[in-house]
Amino acid sequence: MAAIQLTPAQRKEHRAEAHHLDPVVMIGSEGLTPAVLKEIDSALNAHGLIKVRVFSDDRAAREALLASLSDELEAAPIQHIGKLLVLWRPLPAKEERPGSPDRRASAPRVVKLLTFSKSGSQRAQVKKLTIFGNQRLTVGGIVKRSKKRLIGTKKRAQSSE
Repeated sequence: MAAIQLTPAQRKEHRAEAHHLDPVVMIGSEGLTPAVLKEIDSALNAHGLIKVRVFSDDRAAREALLASLSDELEAAPIQHIGKLLVLWRPLPAKEERPGSPDRRASAPRVVKLLTFSKSGSQRAQVKKLTIFGNQRLTVGGIVKRSKKRLIGTKKRAQSSE
């Protein structure tokens, strides 16, 4: 039995998400080798939801392969349609590196600003603006800088002591 049990509604959602995916791993005539198993595991870690193509004509063998993959990799079998197997496993939490800042300053970005004519008969003018990390663009197209933080007199007096 698979390690992850899904409700039919959850399985239906994952089937819909997997519809446009292409097979990531293909299992050939050699069958399920340790290298193929490792590749499927790394694909599940990277994507969470994957398709696997099996080049075997035996339907029972493909069903057994889906069951063994879901057991060994602790994944949920989503779908077996034709020669395609769909597997899902939740993505692992990303590890934070020690010493890396929690929040980095945003880099400058170029923003296109459209100004329309008041009569509407002329073409809109396009201006390119560079917005820095301490700036924001308002709805009216005005660039505003963030204000310096105000410190009260009490706090200022405590810090100077």
